[in-house]
Amino acid sequence: MPRPEVLEDIKSAESDADDIVAEAEEDREQRLSDARTRADEIRADAEDAARELKDEQLSDAREQIDSERDAVLADGESDREALLADADANEDDAVAFALDRFMEAVHAQT
Repeated sequence: MPRPEVLEDIKSAESDADDIVAEAEEDREQRLSDARTRADEIRADAEDAARELKDEQLSDAREQIDSERDAVLADGESDREALLADADANEDDAVAFALDRFMEAVHAQT
């Protein structure tokens, strides 16, 4: 093979190699771009899932707090009613006791 043809073949091979390298670099950049986009999508999906889970847990906690608050209020109301009933039942005895003490004090002074 004559020398000019060899040089031409080398130049052609170098050009082909440059084209292959350029195409590979373009493919690499596209893959990186696609990977970054996919990573952003995965991150956004994870943030949405975390937000939904947080909202669900917060809602559950509020429901539990409301339930516990209602139970405490019901217990308090029940205790209040029991105390009022006891006070009403003891009212006559308390008045009689106070009157007896008063009468004793009056008689002690005379």
